[in-house]
Amino acid sequence: VQLQASGGGLVQAGGSLRLSCAASGRTFSSYAVGWSRQAPGKEREFVAAITRSGGATYYSDSVKGRFTISRDNAKNTVYLQMSSLKPEDTAVYYCAATVAISDYVLIYSSEAYRYWGQGTQVTVSS
Repeated sequence: VQLQASGGGLVQAGGSLRLSCAASGRTFSSYAVGWSRQAPGKEREFVAAITRSGGATYYSDSVKGRFTISRDNAKNTVYLQMSSLKPEDTAVYYCAATVAISDYVLIYSSEAYRYWGQGTQVTVSS
């Protein structure tokens, strides 16, 4: 599967952005999907994950309550709605996918994902 992330940009603190991750292929509903981010000089941080059908989600403590991950398998797309953005959310955001053997599989480790998109820059000004 090939992934294309989009939707990044420059936003003021407190604002919102919605990132999209569009996937190629016919079996997108077989993939668990997640979002990671990497700020300059920092390690990559895994922030959100969703199961194949979207029935379960995971958020890191740093984004819980502000970010929402969702998916539309008919459109082969996963979204990351980001609200109440803070300057510390500034990073390149990457979407990732990997085949999941069941809909109960929720993957919240970057190392477990096989396929990665190219990243989209999010900059939050104070």
